[in-house]
Amino acid sequence: MEKLFKLKQNGTTVKTEIVAGITTFLAMAYILAVNPNMLAAAGMPQDAVFAATAVSAFFATAIMAFFANYPVALASGMGLNAYFAYTVVPQLSAAGITNPWQVALTAILIEGVIFIILSIFKFRETLVNKVPKNLKLGISAGIGLFITIVGLKGANIITTDAFAIVGEDGTATVSSSTLVKFGDIGTPQVVLALVGILIIAALWHYKVKGAILIGIIATWILGIIAQLAGWYVVNPDAGVYSLIPDFANYNVFGPIQSMGANTLFKFDFNYVAQNAVNFAVIVFAFLFVDLFDTVGTLIGVAQEGKLLNEKGELPRVGRALMADAVGTVAGSCLGTSTVTSYVESTTGVSEGGKTGLTALTSAVLFILAIPLFPIFNAIPSFATTPALVFVGLLMLKNVTKMNFNDDIADTVGGFLAIIMMPFSYSIANGIMFGIVAWVILKVITGKIKEIHPIMWVSFALFAVRITTMILGVSS
Repeated sequence: MEKLFKLKQNGTTVKTEIVAGITTFLAMAYILAVNPNMLAAAGMPQDAVFAATAVSAFFATAIMAFFANYPVALASGMGLNAYFAYTVVPQLSAAGITNPWQVALTAILIEGVIFIILSIFKFRETLVNKVPKNLKLGISAGIGLFITIVGLKGANIITTDAFAIVGEDGTATVSSSTLVKFGDIGTPQVVLALVGILIIAALWHYKVKGAILIGIIATWILGIIAQLAGWYVVNPDAGVYSLIPDFANYNVFGPIQSMGANTLFKFDFNYVAQNAVNFAVIVFAFLFVDLFDTVGTLIGVAQEGKLLNEKGELPRVGRALMADAVGTVAGSCLGTSTVTSYVESTTGVSEGGKTGLTALTSAVLFILAIPLFPIFNAIPSFATTPALVFVGLLMLKNVTKMNFNDDIADTVGGFLAIIMMPFSYSIANGIMFGIVAWVILKVITGKIKEIHPIMWVSFALFAVRITTMILGVSS
C-alpha cells in the first residue's frame, strides 16, 4: 500500500483512507438508485443500467486510484443523466428515431474519445492549473453551496414552490409565490436529516474519526426505527420506500446478465452518418457540461484536501482527467450516461482521504454493491443529506481566503462562480459566468496581458455555449 499510494508521504494511514473511501461511496451511492430510474425513463432496462453504473464507476475510480493517486471517485454524472433521459432521448423520439438511447450512448462514446484527445494535448490540464486563484476559491465555495442545496432537496428540507391553478375552462397553469420553500417539518425525512446534521456536527467537534460516515449510518438507523414505529410510512407510489433491506426474490447476477444482453456496446453509427449536424450538437452539449463540471469538481476537491501545490496547481491533474475521459468511454460501452468525477469525493477528503487508496476503496464498494444491492437501495437520500450539507459548510470556508479588495475581475468572477452554481443548479454555469465576467473585466480594466491563452479559449467556448442557449439549440 505504501509503495502504491505513498501514504506516509501524504501524511495518512490505511485506516484513514479506507474510512474516507467508505464515506465517499455512501455519499455518492445514491447514483446506483437514481441513475437506473432516470435512464429507465429513456427506455433502458433498469437492472442493466444498475450494473453498468456500478461497473463503470468501479473501472473509472480504479483508474483514478492507480494512475493518478487521488481520492476522487467517479460515476455517472447527475445533470448529464438528466440531459440524456429528459432532453436528448425525447427529442430523438420526436424526430422518429426508434432507438434513441442507443444514439445518445453513441454521442457519449464520441464525447469520451474527444476528451481523451484533449487530455493527451493537456488542454484540460492547463485549464485546471491556469484558472485564477480567486476563481478557484469561488468555484470551491460555489460547489459547497451547490451540494448543500442538492442535499437539502434530497431530504425535502427545501422543495419547489410550484402549484397548479385551475381556470374556469378546466385548464391548469403552474405558478409559485417564491422559487423555493421550506419542506414539511413534520415528516420523518426532514426531521431525521436535520438530526443527522447535528450528529455529524457534534462528532466533528469532538474530533471523532469517521464523523460523516457515522452520521450517515446513524441517520439511516434512526429511519429504520421510525419505520418500525410507524412514523415513517412506506408508500412506493409517493416515492417513499422501505428502509429495511429486502433480499427476497433477487438474482445475484441478474443485473450483470441484463447488462450483457441489453446495453453492452449498443451503439448506432448509422444515425451519426445521416445526421451529422444534429449529432454534433448533442455531443457538444455533453462535452461542454462534462468538461467544466469535471474541472470544477477537481478544483473543489483539491482545495478541500489541500492538494494544490505552492503555485495553486494540481499535480498529476492530467492523469486525473484521463481517468475521467476513459471512464466516460467505458460507461458508454457498458450502457450508462457520462461518467465524471464526483463532487461528493469531498466527503471522503474531509475525513482525511488524500490518496488513491480512498478512491480504490470506493471503487471496490461499487462492485460489492451489485450482489448486495438490496442493502444499498435501502439507504435513503435523507441519510446522505447530512453529509452533503456538512461538507458544503466545510467548502464554503474558502470564501474567507478570497480577496475582495483588489482586482475587480477577480472579485466579480469569484462571486459569480459562487452564486450561479446553486441558483442555476449547475456547476458548469457557475464556472461559465465566473470566467466570462473575469475575462471581460480584465479587458475593460486594461489588464488584457494577464489573460492566459487557455482562459481565452475557455471564454470562446463559453461564448459559443451562450450563443447556442440564446438560439435555443441547447439548454
